[in-house]
Amino acid sequence: MRIALAAALILTALSAQADVSLVGTLKERALLSVNGGAPRTFPVGATLPDGSRLVGVTSGEATIEEGGKRYTIRLGEYAASKSNGGGNSMVLSPDTNGHYSVAGEINGLPVNMMLDTGATLVSIPAALAGKMGIDYKNKGRRAFTQTAAGTATVWIVKLDKVKVGEFEFANVDGSINEAGLGVILLGNSVLKRLDMKTESGILTLTKRF
Repeated sequence: MRIALAAALILTALSAQADVSLVGTLKERALLSVNGGAPRTFPVGATLPDGSRLVGVTSGEATIEEGGKRYTIRLGEYAASKSNGGGNSMVLSPDTNGHYSVAGEINGLPVNMMLDTGATLVSIPAALAGKMGIDYKNKGRRAFTQTAAGTATVWIVKLDKVKVGEFEFANVDGSINEAGLGVILLGNSVLKRLDMKTESGILTLTKRF
């Protein structure tokens, strides 16, 4: 019987021994990646390669027990952790449209961002800018951009702090868009500081500086 596992953003859980990432769930089974390895299916009660144990699976969640402590990892969330090589890294899986999204913060406000290597800056809808405390009309620089619908107004700003998982970046160039997509695009003003590697659809981000 073919097992269809729901794929979404991978949660990389911080643990003492290894990084455990949840790729998908099905009934009492979880598709997990341990220490960045190829995803494998584990039933509830199974011992993972790092010695921890899978003790529970619900729709979109898995509970891991390690050293007498339990933690839950969820699809659509993650906590970045250090790789064995000493650099920070995280792993993401694509949505059904092939896009990669990541949870983080902009100026302290929790947000979800879609990675876009075609975007020069971190692009934020104007409707969200006020919630982030961005006074873009007074402190930003007005500019224009060409879209499929014609010319659109944008405001070029400096973002005090952008967090991508646990990766933190200060003084990031961003743009506030008064028209267009209602999603935040994580553009090259952040992505240029990351190494990006894709293997079998899984995207690994490693912080360079």
